[in-house]
Amino acid sequence: MREAIFKHGTWSKLSALPNRSFVCGFCSHRVSSIVGYSKNAQRDGSGQIIGALHICPNCTGPNYFFADSRFPSPALGNEVNNVPADLYELYQEARRCTGEGCYTAAVLICRKMLMNIAVTQGADEGKAFIHYVSFLADNGYVPPNGRHWVDHIRKKGNEATHEIAIMKEEDAKDLIVFIEMLLRFIYEFPAMVPNPPAGN
Repeated sequence: MREAIFKHGTWSKLSALPNRSFVCGFCSHRVSSIVGYSKNAQRDGSGQIIGALHICPNCTGPNYFFADSRFPSPALGNEVNNVPADLYELYQEARRCTGEGCYTAAVLICRKMLMNIAVTQGADEGKAFIHYVSFLADNGYVPPNGRHWVDHIRKKGNEATHEIAIMKEEDAKDLIVFIEMLLRFIYEFPAMVPNPPAGN
């Protein structure tokens, strides 16, 4: 993909482009851009436009579009508030991996996050992975009819860790969605409404 951006044709100078709405791969805002660079098939600037680089009006990041491909892709998942710094950095790292198309890496980070979240909530360290997913399910951190999610996470985590398996975007998306839900449930939602004073 990245090689195709520069291999053939020539770029125009900065100019008006047909409007394109997209989620920026740099700042994750939904934007609409009409400014950027087009790429023509011929080096003399003639011929069919084969791609475009749209400038994000929010962060000025360059978003490349070629046929059905784009770079960088927007990261999966959403921002979550009030998460401890170490956990949040792991979550953001997993999201950045999805934006780069590194889905196996994202799955492995999400697997690690499940262990870290369980330990911060009282699980013992140094246990097998199944211990941590069971701990989260057994202690009310997973919705009552969400146990099949826990099993799905366990299987995908095991595939990425112990088998010669390449994870796909859908695999990473499933785990990012699940991790995001846990982070909201455990950290963000409780911080939104302070605990009442003792005795009330």
